[in-house]
Amino acid sequence: MKTRVTALDRQSSDGLTSDQIDKMRGQYGWNELPRPPLPGPLSVFLRQFRGTLVLILVIAAAIAFFLGERVDALAIGLVLILNAVIGFVQEWRAETALDALRSMLSPTAIVVRDGREHEIAARELLPGDLVILATGAAVPADIWITAATNVSVDESALTGESLPIEKSENAEGDDCRIFAGTALVKGRAQGLVTATGQATQFGNIARLTGQLSEKRTNLQRRLGRLAQKIGIGAIAIAGVVVAIGMAVGRPLFEMFMTGLSLAVAMVPEGLPAVVTITLALGASAMARKKALARRMQAVETLGAASVICTDKTGTLTENQMTATEVWTAERTYVVTGEGYEPAGRIETDRQPVRAGDDPVLAALLKTGLVCNHAVLQKDGPAWQMIGEPTEGALVTLAFKGWSPPIHQAERLAENPFSSERKRMSVLAQDGEAVRLFVKGAPETILERCIDVMTGAGPQPLDGTTRDAALQSYARMAGRGLRVLALAVRNAAPGDMAEERLSFLGLVGMIDPPRIEVKAALDLARASGIRVVMITGDGAVTASAIACQIGLGTPDVIEGAEIDGLDDDELAARLTGDVLFARTRPEHKLRIVKALQTNGKIVAMTGDGVNDAPALKQADIGIAMGIRGTEVSKSAADLILLDDNFSTIVKAIGEGRRQFENVRKFVRYLLSSNAGEVIAIVVNLLIGGPLIFLATQILWMNLVTDGVTAVALGLEKEEPDLMDRPPRAADEPILGMNGLALIVLFGSYTAAASLWIFYSLLPFGADLARTAAFTAMLVFEKVSVFAFRSLRRPVTSIGWLSNCVLIIAFSVSLCLQVAAVYWAPLQALLKTVPLSLEHWTTIGLLALPLIVVPELVKAVAIRRKSQRPHS
Repeated sequence: MKTRVTALDRQSSDGLTSDQIDKMRGQYGWNELPRPPLPGPLSVFLRQFRGTLVLILVIAAAIAFFLGERVDALAIGLVLILNAVIGFVQEWRAETALDALRSMLSPTAIVVRDGREHEIAARELLPGDLVILATGAAVPADIWITAATNVSVDESALTGESLPIEKSENAEGDDCRIFAGTALVKGRAQGLVTATGQATQFGNIARLTGQLSEKRTNLQRRLGRLAQKIGIGAIAIAGVVVAIGMAVGRPLFEMFMTGLSLAVAMVPEGLPAVVTITLALGASAMARKKALARRMQAVETLGAASVICTDKTGTLTENQMTATEVWTAERTYVVTGEGYEPAGRIETDRQPVRAGDDPVLAALLKTGLVCNHAVLQKDGPAWQMIGEPTEGALVTLAFKGWSPPIHQAERLAENPFSSERKRMSVLAQDGEAVRLFVKGAPETILERCIDVMTGAGPQPLDGTTRDAALQSYARMAGRGLRVLALAVRNAAPGDMAEERLSFLGLVGMIDPPRIEVKAALDLARASGIRVVMITGDGAVTASAIACQIGLGTPDVIEGAEIDGLDDDELAARLTGDVLFARTRPEHKLRIVKALQTNGKIVAMTGDGVNDAPALKQADIGIAMGIRGTEVSKSAADLILLDDNFSTIVKAIGEGRRQFENVRKFVRYLLSSNAGEVIAIVVNLLIGGPLIFLATQILWMNLVTDGVTAVALGLEKEEPDLMDRPPRAADEPILGMNGLALIVLFGSYTAAASLWIFYSLLPFGADLARTAAFTAMLVFEKVSVFAFRSLRRPVTSIGWLSNCVLIIAFSVSLCLQVAAVYWAPLQALLKTVPLSLEHWTTIGLLALPLIVVPELVKAVAIRRKSQRPHS
């Protein structure tokens, strides 16, 4: 059986019933605009033939066919089909992975159905649903307002109007309606859905682009430019090779096919597909770690983060606010129990106290209920809170003190809490009288009070009592408690002046740090990532929490001090160890810009509508998936599904892994291609027979490279990956070290292949060519193990830790064995059988590609480990 304790009975209707929902679903469908259709399998397969190089190969196959070279034409055709199949598998996995991520980004809405509040996916809304919206909520449908409190709506996405529009249930025309695609920037509203999906005003004008951005990432653009430069060079070198061949008397068609194949060999045409699927699978992996990438840029950028600006509440802490102490001018109360479980009690001198036992406590608990929008409800054995954690703690506190519930009819007007005002006030009917109930930051409330409530009635708030209240506030905050002050005064209808108040007391609450945060902070520091805590809490509370979670004792900069600093001064202060307290959302934006001025790559967390500018300004905007508003989620690059700081650190590790794997397979592909190019060019200069035929070159590059490179992109995180400092945002994929590696591997594989070719040439060109062709492919496949880690020996990460790579390696070798011994492939690739002696020679020459890199990396690690002791 379900029961509910709520501060306000905010419904005047029970909403739709289950029977109505079932009948209406078929008529109105889902509350969503149509997504761009997922490309069908056939269209994904056909677009594998769109590339320039692929078109050139098609033309070459046609030329070969008309010149009577039917075997060559068939071989090229088969290679094209095999390449298309591989590309199709890669892109189809990427498409389906991205579509799965889109489905996880569905916004939610609070509705009243069957007389109870429910949180449902916004797409499930139907006309007639009763919806409840709070500050920061994205409006999920067109809604007619039935109740509103100080509501302002940002309609810029719909109308272009830059200023918020005030809305009210008593207005006329569009002023009593809110529309899908807009957002509440202030207040609370309740209303009935009048239109959903395409029937909304937004649906009539919007083109759905999907919440996951599909634009090319910075990494993809850089790889594209790299491939373009390589392509231009490939065409130039191919032209030179054709010219050399013609000069030494080679047949035109033979040299045309060789030059074409050489161009294909030089260009890593599989890069776009490999990058796409690697990033898409990386985004899926991050989602499994509770970090949902809204934009694939987040996957590649997150690994470069050098600073994390993090909120405290719910990110570093549990977001389970619990009232533990109540202070009034006459006594102090201890509150038992944890979280939102109302089974505890309020005690003094270890004796339980109820609201009816103390008029001051009763007034304090009632004020906490009136200035409140939280709902505490029980479903079976578990209690759940819907609303803001601080307000949930006050509802739980009132429940423990047996305070009677408050009803909607008692509320007359509200001045909502804001980060600028730091207080909330509600005008309500209290029996025969009208009173203004106020809660907020202690220093803000005390300066507006003229007396203090006692058991004998209001007494003047003298300096002694004020000092006692401030000392109690400091004592509670020093223990890491969040402290709220509560006050009240008699008022007339419409009188909302927050002044001449009667001070009731203080409520101290604690939001305990998450157990795993300290270890996550240690890992972040070991990774060279700086963590800056930014909170709206006071300086004392912020310092106490920082000490508890292991941030030490950084200097505290409050929001008021930020206002007094210019941009250069703020950037200078950020070079030291600091944390920020009593901040407003606009302070976050300045902090991000100042850090970026210092050359930092900034990840910023946020959950409110006013955090959107800072989230957009940050290199990686991170929104809270549980308590974050829909506006903040739409502005972010990454959404934490569990609102947990440790998830950010895990996501950074995943981002680093993805970038490292992209770097590995780029270098691997280019080093493999370099060996083929060097061997062909040197062989032509020597003047011997062709070392590789055109179909053999196509086989090496279009059949076997892509699968192995994708498998390399699935490498697990290296053990020391998070011990390294963050990479620079503009760090090149190759760099001088990468180019040197490519030249070294290419030179060795080319020299070894040429040696095999000319050693066997006296026994026949076909045998020599088959052996050189097989050797080059084996060298390329074996060298992949050297690229599994660019720093550590494979022995330290495990030879069998990447099962997909082992399978790809085995399949490639099996295909090559088939190419050498299976008659149909022998005819296509013009190969002949090799003896055991030939295979042994190839194997021995392949060993240095494994042994030498392992020794070099082992020696480098040993020298590095000894360096601090030298």
